Amino acid sequence: MIPARALGLAVGYAADQAWGDPRRLHPVAGFGRCAQALERRVYRDSRAAGLGHVVLLVGGAVGLGYAAQQRIRTPWASTALTAAATWAVLGGRSLEREARAVLDLLDAGDVETARVRVRSLVGRDTAALGADEIARAVVESVAENTSDAVVASLFWGAGAGVAGLLAHRAANTLDAMVGHRNARYARFGWAAARLDDVLGYPAARLSAALTAALGPDPRAALRAWRRDARHHPSPNAGVVEAAFAGALGLQLGGVNTYYGNRREDRAPMGCGRAPVPSDIPRTTRLARRVGVGALLAAVAWCLAGEIRR
Repeated sequence: MIPARALGLAVGYAADQAWGDPRRLHPVAGFGRCAQALERRVYRDSRAAGLGHVVLLVGGAVGLGYAAQQRIRTPWASTALTAAATWAVLGGRSLEREARAVLDLLDAGDVETARVRVRSLVGRDTAALGADEIARAVVESVAENTSDAVVASLFWGAGAGVAGLLAHRAANTLDAMVGHRNARYARFGWAAARLDDVLGYPAARLSAALTAALGPDPRAALRAWRRDARHHPSPNAGVVEAAFAGALGLQLGGVNTYYGNRREDRAPMGCGRAPVPSDIPRTTRLARRVGVGALLAAVAWCLAGEIRR
């Protein structure tokens, strides 16, 4: 018999692929509003204040997930709860939709609107980007967020159930909100950024391994991962971006400008050509394969755990 956790992850993954994020009353959006409200009350320019912010919010998410799991009495209820939590935290379908929307605008020659739309995927300043730079931003975002919004959630869901699903999504959301390297969050956001790095570490390596195994050029993916990932400012994003670049025969990285005139000149990832808009569908197809591979790995992990009992 398939364990309830494995079945719940599979059903939740299928729901995300079918419908994407809930249109209204999205739990992650609600969590974000709670985080903003708490930040207004506890913000100080210190790591201690940021640590307290993270402990309260991530600890609350873990406690909620654990309490819900403890109240479950039947396998079907456990499956339903896991499926609902999985659907709520996964973002693979919505990521693909946003990438497709940007591509449609570029194909129509509407670069100006594409610059605005791509802001839903990246935190950089997009006002001066051309079509090919927008394509690079989309490819990099799809690579990184496939790990963050799909693989990592499935990994922690398989390992720790609903509590793991909620813990990772809470940490990743807080990192997106306060984990910036700017004057306001350099200290306050430190704890959120570091926790997200820790929770994302195993999933980023799994994502890169799946990219190499399922992508069109496994050797180039592994070579770029080994050679280039360490030069990226993120210990996790660089691993996945390098593997995607190698697998797709592209070169990612380059100059990124952020709001407030902060500029980063990132090292090249991969040895191929620069991305163009037609590479966006290739990237989303690879991301989809990586997501399916991660689901199969998560289900296998649950089944192995059931056998060991």
